[in-house]
Parts: sequence; C-alpha cells; structure tokens
Amino acid sequence: MAETKSEHNFRFAISLSVLNHLGRNLYRNFVTILGEAISNAWDADARNVWINIDRRNSSFCILDDGKGMTADDFQSKLLKIGYSKRSGGNTTTQSGRPYIGAKGIGKLALLSCARRISIFSKVNGGDYVGGVIDNSELDQAITDDLVPEEYPLEELNFDLISKMENEHEQGTIIVFEDTKEQLRNSIPYLKKLLALSFRFTLLDADFSIFVNGDEVTFSDLKELIESTEFLWLINEHSDEYVSECKNLKSASIPLITSLDVKGFLATVEKPKHLKITGTDERATVDLFVNGRLREKNILRHIPTQRIIESYIYGQLHFDAMDRGGADPFTSSREGIVENDANFQSLLEYLKRDALPKILDQWDELRLRRGQEGDDENTRTTKKERKARALYSAAREEYQPEDEAPEKEQVEKWLDALRSDAEFNLSSYVDCFLSENLIRKFISKHGIPLTKSAPNEIHKWKNQEADRKTKANINFDIRQGNDDLSYLDMDTLALTAEGSKAQGKIQPLWHDAIVYKPMRNVVGHTGLLTKTAKDLLRVIHENIKARVKALVAGKKNGGVS
Repeated sequence: MAETKSEHNFRFAISLSVLNHLGRNLYRNFVTILGEAISNAWDADARNVWINIDRRNSSFCILDDGKGMTADDFQSKLLKIGYSKRSGGNTTTQSGRPYIGAKGIGKLALLSCARRISIFSKVNGGDYVGGVIDNSELDQAITDDLVPEEYPLEELNFDLISKMENEHEQGTIIVFEDTKEQLRNSIPYLKKLLALSFRFTLLDADFSIFVNGDEVTFSDLKELIESTEFLWLINEHSDEYVSECKNLKSASIPLITSLDVKGFLATVEKPKHLKITGTDERATVDLFVNGRLREKNILRHIPTQRIIESYIYGQLHFDAMDRGGADPFTSSREGIVENDANFQSLLEYLKRDALPKILDQWDELRLRRGQEGDDENTRTTKKERKARALYSAAREEYQPEDEAPEKEQVEKWLDALRSDAEFNLSSYVDCFLSENLIRKFISKHGIPLTKSAPNEIHKWKNQEADRKTKANINFDIRQGNDDLSYLDMDTLALTAEGSKAQGKIQPLWHDAIVYKPMRNVVGHTGLLTKTAKDLLRVIHENIKARVKALVAGKKNGGVS
C-alpha cells in the first residue's frame, strides 16, 4: 500500500512537565544558578553584570548591559527551550567572544531558586519586553499536564525596577522574589565563590561582575594567593591571578604539552591554606572552558593517594572541549561527560605526565626549604629525609633575629651548609651504628684484642684524662668506661675478623682503612668533597652489609 501524508496534521505536543526533567530541578548550587545568568550576559556581549542581594525582602536581581532582546527574541530564543545560539555554525558573539551557551536549557536554572522570576529586557533605544514566571502557577500547570501554549506568562510589574531603569540603556534585568535558602550566604562568601568559578576576565578584560556594588576580583582570594608556595605554568600560561602570586618560594616552573590546554597548578604552604576563608569551600584543581568553571576538582577522577593532594590546586583552561562534535557538558551544566575524548586526554596527560613531574619537583622544593615532602617518593630515602628534617630543626636555633645586621649573610651561610649538614648527619649515624654494633659483637663473643689494640686504648685514655683535668671535669663521660669505645673502625674490624681470616684479605678491615680518613672528617664536622662523599657512600654500603652479616651470625660473616 502506498504511503500517504496524514490528513490529520499530527504534531508533537510537549507537556510543561518536561521543564522539570530538562533542568528546573537539576540545579542545586546557587553559584551555578548565578552562573547561568552571568553566562547569558557574556553571550549577549555585556561588559558588566550586577548581582544585587536584598535579604530583608528575600529577593535578588541580576542586571547586565548586554545587547538585550526584542519581543521576537524573547519569544523565539529565551522562551524556546532548546534554542541554541550556535545554530548555523555560529561559535562566537558579534564582538568575537566564544559562546558559553550550547544546549539552550541552562536558562531553566533561573526557575529553581525563587517563587517568582520577572525578566525585563530591551535593546538600545527600545522598550522593555518580558514576562513573569510564577513557580506556584507553573507547578499547577504541570500538575494539570498543560502544554506551553496553555501557560502564558504574567505581565511585568515595573515597580520592581523603578530604581534601575532610568540608567539602564540596554540589556536584561532578572528579578527573583520570594527566594529559597540561597541568600543566607554573606556577600564576601558569594564573591569568593564567584571568583573561584568565573574567569571571563582572562578572555575579555572589560567584563566585570559586581555583588551589591563590589566588584569580584582576585583580591577576594587574597589568603589563597598569599599562601601559594610553588607554581607550575602549563603551555606558558599567564594571567592576572598568576601575576598576583608574589610570595612564591621558587621561580614558576614550565610544563609543556601538545594538548591545546593552558593554565596553572599550584601548591600552598599548608593544607589548611586551601580552605577558602569564610566559606565551606576548598580550592581544588578545576577545569574551565571558555572562562567558565565546568568541572570542579578533576583530580577526583585520578586520585594519587599521595600527600600532595592536600596541597595542590589549580585552574586548567581547555577551550578545545567546546569546539564542534558532541556537547561534553552534563545536563546540569555542573560537570563534564566523563567519557568525552578531550576530557579523557586531559586526565591522561595529568596522570602520566604533569602530576608525576610535579610530585618529584614539589618534593624536592619542599625538602630544599626544610619542609616535609612526600615520604612515598623513592627518589629520596627515608634516612635522607630525616637528616634534612633534623638539619631544618637545628637551623631554626641558629636563625638570626630579624633586626640582626648580618641576618642575610648568616642565612646564606646556613643555606650553603645545608647539603653538607644533611650528608654528615646521615653519615654519622652510619658510623655510630656500625662501629658500636661491632663493639657489642666483640664483647659478646669475647674475641681477644689485637696486639696493637691495648696501646691504642692507653693512648686515647691518657689523652682524654688529660683534657678532663684541664676542663675540671671529675665525672665519667663514657658509659661503662668500655675500653672498646676508644677503638675506631680499622682496629675493631681487625679484631672482629682477624682470627678467622687465615691469611686472606679481611673485607671489613680493608673497607675500614679506606673509610677512616673520610670518617674522621665527618666526625670532626669537616666538609667533604663530592668525590669523597661518593666514595664514602659506597664504602658505607659495603661496611653495612658486612656488619649485618657479622653480628647476625650468618655464614661467612659471624664467629663459628
């Protein structure tokens, strides 16, 4: 049977209940709701957005100076759910700004935070157009399963904007009456959240956001800026926020990637500094697209379980995510569709490249400053970390007072001694343990001393007694007056191994001969050359292995 055109002219009829499913109940975050209005102002080429909060009357309004709407625009664009500014391939506004809006349903967020929403809009030289949406009436229309044509908007009450319209040449004003609990937050609180959530000024320095007359600026994040310690710049990124980070403890570090992404990653001095003062928020590593926050705390997708996660925050700008292809943003506009290819490529870059580099560099920078780093970083041993921590604690006791005339010079000396102090501290512990373990080994097994040992003991005993007399010290200074404590490694090694060597080269004694000159420099607080340090490290490893085998009674190491 041949197909024929329907004589009934059937067409889609969408119930108003779809508004709930599309977005009216998806928005839980007040800043996200404000963000939709701010984004619309951006797309309308506004230069300014003013948010005015009136807690006494449980209301607020959002005003912009964008191009505004005609009656036809209001009906065919604002009230048309699903209308996209990008139809026909448009990606930028008349002034060249990249469009933020995509799906045409973000406007529904404006319906989710107040009982009545009045929208006033006009083009330059025109009259206001618009209407009022009463959510209680809309709820009833949804209950009655009405279609849009059966729910006309109410007429505007111009008394609501009587104090604004005279100076408002063009743009849009949205008034929210009988708001829900969102207005309980303070103005400084809202400004800080907006400063974290919007970076339009990176794209257009003429775009400003005001809350009750105060502009949202980077100064709203002053505490975070001042506590930022180290900074990594991705693909030579620069912006006003980065420029304000003047308390850095190191020059900013470049990170280069072939991804079309820019931004920065930063760490603070202490985890508590990530807390945004006066709010319930913490600074995290956030993803921005065309200047707007699109995914907060993206590191939750790639947790490292490393300590740096308590110190790091940042802002990554990946505008390429919004070019062509499928829409990468969730329906609530509060996140990224996780399987988006661009998003996955960014996560892969962070996981495989950026974060491993930052982990190593952060650890080194922290340790260099005498702070705790990442204990799980195998590049530095636990012993080296403890030596560095001990140096840092001791250094504080030698730190000059701020008013000391030679403060800067002394600090330079302390800095110059850092690496040698850390090396000597670590080396001294090896010397102390290896030699004392051999003394205990000899004592336990009753091994007789070498022929030369008594003379060595007598010499050092007499020298010590003479110095005690000169110092007027009349008490014992050595535990137990153990004669073995007067012998150093080469005599101890010969004693411990000599009787079993049977004419062969004694490995511990041989190493002790090489070790002695450097051991004495360390013991007398001297500074070793790099070559001497390298040799001492190797000799220490040999001695440690031999001492462990010797005192543990292992084959070829202990006394039979």
